[in-house]
Amino acid sequence: RAREGGVTLPPHGAVTAVPGGLALGVRPERWLLLLPAADSGTRARQWQEICGPAGATLELSSGLAALHLTGAAVREVMKRGCRLDLAAAVFPAGAAAASAVAQVAVILAALPSGLLLLTPATTARHLREWLASVARPFGFHCGADVTVAALSGDQRP
Repeated sequence: RAREGGVTLPPHGAVTAVPGGLALGVRPERWLLLLPAADSGTRARQWQEICGPAGATLELSSGLAALHLTGAAVREVMKRGCRLDLAAAVFPAGAAAASAVAQVAVILAALPSGLLLLTPATTARHLREWLASVARPFGFHCGADVTVAALSGDQRP
């Protein structure tokens, strides 16, 4: 039924671009759509209408924080606290998974531009501080904000 909303949902363990955003399949029969901000509840209502009784829609916009990590040493930094093998051959662009980083629950997505980490907003500060500490020897610094559209590669005005 997601196709009615213009979205082809990825299989478990994958992330794909959708119009204006990203779709992540990190658990069997459960997807996370990252879409540009809208009025509170608007997108959830739209998707619930599309899903009908076949599914449930939850809005998590204020519940998750997103970190977009880029650069040549990102995977080297992440392996210091991530339980997954993030080598490009094992976790290539287009892969997605739920795991823990520095004892914090995260959803990871490998994008062509780098790694996207989604974490509960309540643990985001700890994760940012851990990343800053671990990444310092690699010359990493906090980056600029990035939009969902930019992450998905959607360049529409």
